[in-house]
Amino acid sequence: MPQFPKNRLAQQVIASCVAHHIEHVVISPGSRNAPLIIGFTNHPNIKTYSIVDERSAAFFALGMAQQLQKPVAIVCTSGSALLNYYPAVAEAFYSDIPLVVISADRPKHLIDIGDGQTVRQENVFKNHIEATANLIADADADDNLDVLKGVLETAIHKNAPVHINVPFDEPLYEVVDTMKELEPINYKFVETPLDVDELQNYADIWNTSEKKMVLIGSNISSKLLQVQLNKIIEDPSVIVLTETTSNVFHAHFINSIDKVIFPLTDIELEKLSPDILLTLGGMIVSKKIKQYLRKFQPKHHWHVDSKKAFDTYFCLERHFKITPELFFSQFFFLTPKYFPSHLNYQQNWIELKIQRNIKHKEYLDVCDYSDLKVFESVLESIPNNTQLQLGNSSIIRYSQLFDVNPSLKVFCNRGTSGIDGSTSTAIGASIMVDNQTVFVTGDISFFYDSNALWNSNIRNDFRIILINNNGGGIFKFIPGPQKTNVLNYFETPHGLTAKYLCKMFGFEYEQVSDLKEVKESLSDFYSESNQPKLLEICTPSENNDDILKQYFASLK
Repeated sequence: MPQFPKNRLAQQVIASCVAHHIEHVVISPGSRNAPLIIGFTNHPNIKTYSIVDERSAAFFALGMAQQLQKPVAIVCTSGSALLNYYPAVAEAFYSDIPLVVISADRPKHLIDIGDGQTVRQENVFKNHIEATANLIADADADDNLDVLKGVLETAIHKNAPVHINVPFDEPLYEVVDTMKELEPINYKFVETPLDVDELQNYADIWNTSEKKMVLIGSNISSKLLQVQLNKIIEDPSVIVLTETTSNVFHAHFINSIDKVIFPLTDIELEKLSPDILLTLGGMIVSKKIKQYLRKFQPKHHWHVDSKKAFDTYFCLERHFKITPELFFSQFFFLTPKYFPSHLNYQQNWIELKIQRNIKHKEYLDVCDYSDLKVFESVLESIPNNTQLQLGNSSIIRYSQLFDVNPSLKVFCNRGTSGIDGSTSTAIGASIMVDNQTVFVTGDISFFYDSNALWNSNIRNDFRIILINNNGGGIFKFIPGPQKTNVLNYFETPHGLTAKYLCKMFGFEYEQVSDLKEVKESLSDFYSESNQPKLLEICTPSENNDDILKQYFASLK
């Protein structure tokens, strides 16, 4: 027979989560959160996951919510446990991921009196959270339920992290056979179209401009948006620039931005600068495109997003608070179906792309063994329809230099761009999809988040490709650190391998250190197995930066 907490507050939290269709709860152990652990694990509508390390647990849940596009809850005990959630909360805030943080707490009269495992938990995430509920143990039941409803609705409607702080007094382990349920709340996402007369004003500017750039940052794959972008690229005055995490593809899109624009002179860049910049999606990885559009600002910058717009290029003119799909559905009615034949803005960009791809291939054909050469082999090897999760820093940047298989779905924690939690996120994301997940990471990020492997939910088909260049190779490429006498404090060489971590956590492990071994190992790496696998590819840290610099020089 299932057991439920006798504690009224715990019942209110659990019933509210169930009523708002939260189906996945990641729990970290403790005593103060015992009423929540008992209730969530015994509820038939909830699937629970036990993860000890709270930082890893939060990123694991973030990966799940990233794929579900629905709230996932995390539950912890009181004290410093809650503070370990903060990196994932910040990532969720900037990546628009609905993470529901539920923290057990001491009652107010037990805070700041010298009791152990207590910190000031109320409003602890105030700078990176959309809503907070600080529940009151002796409040009227309806008051707490109303607060819970408001917070959970915020998570759902705004795709944002929220925090529910729940003070429990002892006893903590009393149980009952039943608990009061709430009526399920059904939501319908209804968008309000833009005012057509106002939109016409912007369409008039669009229709009379000869250089229009659509720039797409991190983005969830959308069949409708792909169709709409296929339509917009028919206009020869439009160029679409994408990133690896944009998850849209077309032969005429510029999908390796840095590769195309790096060799251009200021005169060439100015000639290509757009009259209109239309941006979609989340964060942009390419530093070059940011520098370019800040220096040669478009006359008009419009951003389309139902929630927020960043003034990344310091010239944002209009934020259309609507989904891109609805925006284009309206906008296409106001734009021409036939285009003047003299327009060549798109063609100018495509010719550059063709030239760069020729140079790219020529260099890679003779390139020495390095991170760059390894990336070519890795990306070519990944099977169709795989979910590809990428680590931050050098990993995501290297990926931007290559044409990625369009059947892949690609993700990276670009909200805060931190190296913490990338492995945990990838594992969480992997259990929410049917297809295989491959995670490509660097060594510093991997070892930093090694507790991610302390997880009983890892699928046997989960694959990690660890590119180990012995410590933060990006700091050799960027100019600043090498000018100092403390490069080792930036780069952090370590001499570690993943061999014993894999042995401890039950991963099949292989290490390779030349291109022939890389290709041979990758040929069978993705096949069925009784354990998850990790392939550690060791690259020469002393050569990687020079090879990458020579690569960019070769593009000219």
